[in-house]
Amino acid sequence: MLTELTIRNLAVIEHVTVSFRNGFSVLTGETGAGKSIIIDALGLIAGGRGSAELVRYGCEKAEIEAAFELPAGHPVRDVLARLGIESSEDERLIIRREVSSQGKSSSRINGQLVNLTMLREAGEWLVNIHGQHEHQSLMKTEAHLHWLDLFDAERIEPVRTAYEQAYDRYAQLRKELRHLEESTKQALQMADLYRFQIEEIGSSKLKIGEDESLLEEKRKLANAEKLFQNVADSYDALYGSKGLTAISKAIQRLTDVAGVDPARLNPLLEQMQSAYYQLEDAAFQLRDYRDGVEFNPERLAHIEDRLDLISTLRRKYGDNVAEIIAYGERIRQELQSIENKDESIRRIEAEADKEKERLLTLGAKLSKLRQEAAKRLAKGIEAELKALHMERTRFEVQFRQLGLGGEPGEAAVSRSGLDDVEFLISANPGEPLRPLAKIASGGEMSRIMLAMKAIFARVDRIPVLVFDEVDTGVSGRAAQAIAEKMSELSRLCQVFSITHLPQVACMADSHYAIRKQVQGKRTFTSVEDVRGDERVRELARMLGGVEVTETTLSHAKEMIEMADEKKMNANS
Repeated sequence: MLTELTIRNLAVIEHVTVSFRNGFSVLTGETGAGKSIIIDALGLIAGGRGSAELVRYGCEKAEIEAAFELPAGHPVRDVLARLGIESSEDERLIIRREVSSQGKSSSRINGQLVNLTMLREAGEWLVNIHGQHEHQSLMKTEAHLHWLDLFDAERIEPVRTAYEQAYDRYAQLRKELRHLEESTKQALQMADLYRFQIEEIGSSKLKIGEDESLLEEKRKLANAEKLFQNVADSYDALYGSKGLTAISKAIQRLTDVAGVDPARLNPLLEQMQSAYYQLEDAAFQLRDYRDGVEFNPERLAHIEDRLDLISTLRRKYGDNVAEIIAYGERIRQELQSIENKDESIRRIEAEADKEKERLLTLGAKLSKLRQEAAKRLAKGIEAELKALHMERTRFEVQFRQLGLGGEPGEAAVSRSGLDDVEFLISANPGEPLRPLAKIASGGEMSRIMLAMKAIFARVDRIPVLVFDEVDTGVSGRAAQAIAEKMSELSRLCQVFSITHLPQVACMADSHYAIRKQVQGKRTFTSVEDVRGDERVRELARMLGGVEVTETTLSHAKEMIEMADEKKMNANS
């Protein structure tokens, strides 16, 4: 439910903060007082487009902030999670919208900046606004299938999900077939190129890491003479008179006198002996390395040729040997696909035929479920209309088969099924069924829309429902029926109604009076939560106009008492 709404500098509203309660709330006031601005504010919160004209004259920006308390598991939580917006089941959902005097807009959900599309995605799960000539998706033929499926979601949704999966798979197979058929000429041209490239890469017999090992070997062969000479000189120096021979003599001389001062000389002697053995081992390794140095000009030439070949292949097929080999394997598979194209086409066609059969079977099952749901929906809406004193109104869901023989995307079947549906209605006996949008009477349209919302509010899980003067053009028993239906709806969701009818206002659980005042040269609008005598006086104003008399006060009080009794009986 909407728990609080704060508005700053929006049209004639300078600053109001209103706390709302659950149930049925009405907003009343004289024409021009600013009732519609409250609706505009909620529209902005739900993702409606803002404009500079909405900003109060002389102010830099308009600000709207709304707080919602939602039940656990409400669908908007999943929407917020998908959008990357943090929200907690234990905390209120806060939406803030600003519109600058230049017409620029910014929005935040729980403090996180969001764009208008993201706000609209969340907002459509929070607030549903209906006006006299603006019935949102209920009036849009393209949305009627969605509403029908939502009405019987428990049975329809599993079948529709399976159908959509089959449709996606079938569409993918058809796409693959078109790709194969359209690429025949180009594929044949590419086949010759692929064969040449496969032969070139295959004949090279590349091995991963080969280029690095060849470079290392080339470096050694190219520097063989230098390696041999320097290693040989190092070996000769170690074994020369100034090398190990000199160290050996030093060890002998020290051995002769170590017994004189063993505490100090023995450690030195051990250190020199250890160094001698290490140098001797190094000398032997140098000798072996010297003897193993290879002088092989033919091998060097072969390596250089091999590296040149690898360099050429790298320029064509990849940055290293691994990429060249991977490219060769990739085009080998592509060539195999081209050479087996006819077989692939036959295989995919067979798979597509099988998937199409499954698709049409699921589509027929889905269509049957929808037709059964349509009968129950029509019966339910007609019952609601009867309660709204439109006993002879007929409602029907018209089905148009898209056809069973076409392909997806060819106006035969669609991802939503084999059906196209439209809600039709006949408000008076003898009149043919017509689309909702062609209902001429505003009063009739108001009641039809209310009846439909009474049905769909049980399944759409939108917590806030707003009616903007939908009772215009009705009076008497019809007005009373509308009031009672709105009160009944408020048991399913929070209902707001902007109304001029006292029959509607008296049925409200909460009553907010919109008042306009002129101070100096500026106009100010306030929102007052009227109760007790103040509510009686506001209702009397609605009954009698400017003059509030004892008679109208008495009548207003009586209406409220009767309304309270009706609500009590309805809830018992």
